[in-house]
Amino acid sequence: MSRKLSIVVPVYNMAADNKLRFCLDSLVNQTIADYEIIAVDDASTDESFQILKEYESKYPWKFKAVQSFENKKQGGARNKGIELANSTWIGFVDSDDWVALDMYEKLIKKAERTGADVVGCDYCMTTQQSMRVGKLMPNNTMDQTGILDCEKYRKLVMNPGSMVIKVYQKSVIDKNHLRFPEKTFYEDNCAAPIWMLHFEHFEKVEEPLYYYFQHEASTVHEISMEKCMARLSMGEKLIEESRRYGFYKLYQPEFEFAFSKLYYMNTLFTYMLGVKEPKLAFLREMKDGIQQRFPDFQKNGYYQNAFDKEQKKLAAIHMKSPLCFLLYFKLLYFYRAYKKK
Repeated sequence: MSRKLSIVVPVYNMAADNKLRFCLDSLVNQTIADYEIIAVDDASTDESFQILKEYESKYPWKFKAVQSFENKKQGGARNKGIELANSTWIGFVDSDDWVALDMYEKLIKKAERTGADVVGCDYCMTTQQSMRVGKLMPNNTMDQTGILDCEKYRKLVMNPGSMVIKVYQKSVIDKNHLRFPEKTFYEDNCAAPIWMLHFEHFEKVEEPLYYYFQHEASTVHEISMEKCMARLSMGEKLIEESRRYGFYKLYQPEFEFAFSKLYYMNTLFTYMLGVKEPKLAFLREMKDGIQQRFPDFQKNGYYQNAFDKEQKKLAAIHMKSPLCFLLYFKLLYFYRAYKKK
């Protein structure tokens, strides 16, 4: 039986500290009628799947617990949910976050009122499990909304916004076989712009209806070599997918900027600030990688406007000499830490 909405929740080791239950409670109590929750356990090693089975037993008419015996990370779990979903709309929620109880009712009402095939909202960042709105994080801009044309698509390539704060018309996903990269981190960074280019009408509810939980296990808090390598991989995958779908030539400057931001600038600075002992070999790999793909990325107009003077200066030093950059960066931040004392 087809539903109005499917909510897909990838789950991996979220049983502790009430994280998973708080998320699921916000979903089973949604005000929208006729929806299903598909929670996909991604080979958890804790009690996460048992919790999912408990909710399935309690809400059998709208909750489906699915177990994967192979860890494919969020992208793989979401893909499994997409395959199982039978609905007009589909949304995604991370299992350590939660949503306002009327989030999906508001998003789908907006879609039905406007004829949009994708609708989003804003989110807030919080460190407490409550429905109190935390730090507001506007997502997407109103000049990206409406019937999508070339100018709006350009803006969406560079800033597609978060995927967990949107509902997507599933027929578009099925028609174009849209999926997430699997067995990697930062899959949204590749999928989000590619997905948005397949939709025709984007609308937004200007309210923070999604709660993004900041805790020590969050992806953004834990910077590792594996995650830095994943950013490089997702940058490469983004360009590959843009070419596969025929979008690259239409929006080449925008994809060049998106690549330089994801593959290079974001990785360079999170690596230097988040890894205890940065390696010269990795800094050289980043330099060689972007030089090989986009040797003139620093001349890109979007790049020039997006980053501040110091960021561009540091990148220029790195492109000339990774060794000089490494030494300069360490001295700079040592000096700043000393001045704060």
